[in-house]
Amino acid sequence: REASSLRFPSSRPRPQQTSEAKMPRGPKKHLKRLNAPSHWMLDKLGGVFAPKPSPGPHKQRECLPLCLILRNRLKYALTYKEVTTILQQRLVKVDGKVRRDKCYPTGIMDVVSIDKTDEHFRIIYDAKGRFVVHSITALEAQYKLCKVNKKRLGDKGVPCVNLHDGRTIRYPDPLISEHDSVMVDIATNKITEFIKYEAGALVMLTGGRNAGRVGVVTRREKHKGSFEIVHVKDASGHEFATRASNAFVIGTGNKPMVSLPKGKGLRMSIVEELEKRKEK
Repeated sequence: REASSLRFPSSRPRPQQTSEAKMPRGPKKHLKRLNAPSHWMLDKLGGVFAPKPSPGPHKQRECLPLCLILRNRLKYALTYKEVTTILQQRLVKVDGKVRRDKCYPTGIMDVVSIDKTDEHFRIIYDAKGRFVVHSITALEAQYKLCKVNKKRLGDKGVPCVNLHDGRTIRYPDPLISEHDSVMVDIATNKITEFIKYEAGALVMLTGGRNAGRVGVVTRREKHKGSFEIVHVKDASGHEFATRASNAFVIGTGNKPMVSLPKGKGLRMSIVEELEKRKEK
């Protein structure tokens, strides 16, 4: 009997194996190159993976990782490992703070400084809605423009504003409201000036098919139960409309408070681009 009990398995029922696959736990750690945002302008055949941005002040689809700035744009590094070597020497600052994370997400209006070479850059959109690492002076690198995403009362009734880059600033000017832009001094983290979001303001569009274009707000339309629409007119006289949430105020009239990259946010048609190439 003992031998037979060893030979044959017990008659207990086996647990049923489900065909459903187990869901992965936690956030995704990788990003395929073909799924990366097109405005990063990566080669399609340059490898399987792209750098996945770390959690930070800007969204994954609206940022430019630090390694792409040093390797692909400024050409200070040839490989991913060289980027790590540069950053571990504490040579690169973003908005006045040393950043050593190679996938740190930089976004619109962020200031990237390299003290060793005395260079300063602002991350901004070009006229086609692609991120540009725009070279600026040391004086302009002392401040940045931020969009007010929300105005609220914090703990103990303290008024504060939430800005587009994750900052929260307490006791702002009472005249500041949502969608306005504020000039923030990077060293002190204080608001020095603000621009109202109204007709006559100079805006840069940060979303939609007109992303990167710069123009003056002509009028705003409110639609109950739907999106607010803003009408914009650029320097060449072309008018276009977009959602009000896509507009980022950068100045008043024709005077931007930050320097703009090549093209000044003026998008040309295909025919105009061809003629300009022929002139060269």
